[in-house]
Amino acid sequence: MSENQKEHLEHHMTLTEHLRELRKRLINSIWSLLVFTGLAYNYSNEVFSFFRKPIEKYLQGGGLIYTNPLDKFIAHFKLSIVAGIILSCPFWLYQLWLFVAPGLYKKERRYVMGFIALGTSLFVSGFFFSYYVALPMAFEFLFSFGGDQDKPMITIDHYLDFFTQFSLMFGVSFELPLILAILAMLGVVSQKFLIEKGRYAVMILAVVAAIITPPDVMSMTIMLIPLIALYYIGVFLVGFVQKKPVTSAFAPSEKE
Repeated sequence: MSENQKEHLEHHMTLTEHLRELRKRLINSIWSLLVFTGLAYNYSNEVFSFFRKPIEKYLQGGGLIYTNPLDKFIAHFKLSIVAGIILSCPFWLYQLWLFVAPGLYKKERRYVMGFIALGTSLFVSGFFFSYYVALPMAFEFLFSFGGDQDKPMITIDHYLDFFTQFSLMFGVSFELPLILAILAMLGVVSQKFLIEKGRYAVMILAVVAAIITPPDVMSMTIMLIPLIALYYIGVFLVGFVQKKPVTSAFAPSEKE
């Protein structure tokens, strides 16, 4: 029996063990989120001003409006959670790595630092892409549509929902190359498979972009183009990390 086959058998876990491990990783991720949310809340005024910038020039008087006394307080709290998710990214990515690590070979577990660094970079890049590119383009299209006679009066809660959905979905979507690499390391997909199914992947990504963005062509297009590029970056990355099929534990290896 080869060393890879031995490791494959050792990594086998029961459903109960998987659920127990998942629960542990989720709890640890939530704790890290709570810590960074608390830190962000101490700077909630600065966080709120930063998150308001993309829409500021379209607002009457430069500010959002609210109709409930609690709206502004709730908005600051929610945006602190968003900031907490971004700041705690390396920590919950590490928990994700610990969850999938038992299914990897020993040499593959050494990629942990690269996994966290790449995952954090992709998530933060997705957020800032939405902040500096996607949101300004979407607002330019939406607020110029139908002429300029009508004036927008945007409430805090509506803008917050729009901003949070848009920015976090971009952050998660930019993790696509990393997700494909993990699936390849687990032996679920291969580079050849991803290339052959490329046309179907583009169709699926188009549907995903339509679902997670506002119902306009511009927002969907802004999301779809980087997703397609990220898919093929992931295909390239898979070529370096994909796992070779494991033969039966009872069959002799080639070296034997």
